[in-house]
Amino acid sequence: MNDLSTARLSRIPATIITGFLGAGKTTLIRHLLEHSAGRRLALIINEFGDIGVDRDILRGCDDLGCAEDAIVELANGCICCTVADDFLPAIERLLALDPPPEHIVIETSGLALPKPLVKAFDWPQIRARLTVDGVIAVVDGAAAADGRFADDPIKLARQREADPSIGHDNPLEEVFEDQLLCADLVILNKIDLLGADDEARVRADIRAVLPRAVRIVGAAQGRIDSAILLGLNAAAEDDLLNRRSHHDDEADHDHDDFESLIVETPAIDDATSFVGRLAKIAEAHDVLRVKGFVEVRGKPMRLLVQGVGARFKHSFDRPWALGEARQGRLVVIGEKGLNAAAILQALER
Repeated sequence: MNDLSTARLSRIPATIITGFLGAGKTTLIRHLLEHSAGRRLALIINEFGDIGVDRDILRGCDDLGCAEDAIVELANGCICCTVADDFLPAIERLLALDPPPEHIVIETSGLALPKPLVKAFDWPQIRARLTVDGVIAVVDGAAAADGRFADDPIKLARQREADPSIGHDNPLEEVFEDQLLCADLVILNKIDLLGADDEARVRADIRAVLPRAVRIVGAAQGRIDSAILLGLNAAAEDDLLNRRSHHDDEADHDHDDFESLIVETPAIDDATSFVGRLAKIAEAHDVLRVKGFVEVRGKPMRLLVQGVGARFKHSFDRPWALGEARQGRLVVIGEKGLNAAAILQALER
């Protein structure tokens, strides 16, 4: 074995899990932790919005596949924009663990572009210690089938007839495609919500975006064998030229096309009616994502609320801790121009 091969084998593999808001990344990671087969894992969790919902969902994984000090949370931003400031210190903290992790899993925010993160693995101080085992793009099959990530071609054509200056600038589609363009594996999640025809159509749409042969694996609720997710040996940092992006010609980028707000909610009496009201608000204001925790009067457990568009689910995830403030908080994410005042007013009613 030559020196280069030996160096590659000595590096810790890292898996980047990307996917649009609400695709099911955290659920997939939870399943991975539950079936880690004793592998010593570490997590970096990145969220758009400062509540830290995903870390809370994964809290307690110390009895699964990673210890508490092996979870690093990067909130209120996108890791693709803060590589030097946030990602490098997070990596250094994990590599300082004794013993070090056997595999690092990085969950990007739903609005992050994976390619800038992969580029960071080519930096000398990271390249010597880590390699990108693979970039996994998680796709919300139901949202893709509903056309969430693509313009209606008929509607766009009519708009252009009325105003020829209208271009094609769909920030949702760009983020969605950039995540696919960087992928070594695509997980088509929530196939339990799709009929056979819709699943076939979404698979075809995904393949039309992918620049090379990439495996697409169907899943329901993120249930995927860890052997499929880990051990891809892609060394993605050596393959940057084959991972084109809509933002390749930009010196840097931002997420000004999207906005978020934090909503503090009082205790509620009925979970079903509250979530139903949230769904109506999300539909009326074209909200992309809602997630957070709420107190239900008379219940000892905390209510976890998650919404993708107007599609919501809720469950009691854990008891409120002794001395924990039972303050309900939700993060609401939408495109630029999100009417925060109207959303808050609707919630107050």
